[in-house]
Amino acid sequence: MVDDSRKAIPRSWVADLEALSDRPGEAIRYFMTKGIGLPGFVVTLMKLMPAWKGLKAVAHTLPYDAAVVGENAFGKPLDAAQWAGVEVPVLVVGGGKSPGWMRASVKAVAEAVPGAVHREIPGQNHMIKASAIGPVLTEFFGG
Repeated sequence: MVDDSRKAIPRSWVADLEALSDRPGEAIRYFMTKGIGLPGFVVTLMKLMPAWKGLKAVAHTLPYDAAVVGENAFGKPLDAAQWAGVEVPVLVVGGGKSPGWMRASVKAVAEAVPGAVHREIPGQNHMIKASAIGPVLTEFFGG
C-alpha cells in the first residue's frame, strides 16, 4: 500500500497474525479485513465457499506474507533504492477492476523496478483469470 487511499493496516499485524496462528479461521478473517480491507460481512460469506477450507490450510503462512511485505504495507511511497538492484526483466500486472489502492501499488512497483513493464488488464480484479493473463505473459516472454 503506497498511499492513504484506504484504512491503514495496523502496525502490529505481523504479531497479530502470529498470535492467531492456532486459529486459522480467525487469522484469515484478520488478514482479509485488516490487511486486505474487505468488509467483515464479505469474509463471513467467504466461509460458505469451497475455497475457505484451502485458505484455512495455508493460514499459518499469513504472518510470513505480512513480514515479507514489511514496511511497504503502511501507506508510504516505495523507496526506489529498495528495488534498484533488480536486474532481471520484470512484468508487473494488475487488474483494472481492482481497488484503487491495489492499482496504485502495482503501478508504484512498476515505476520503482528498473525497466519493469506494467500492464493493467481491463475487466479483471486482482484474481486475474488465466484466459486474460495468458496473452500478456505470452507477449512478455516473447511468444
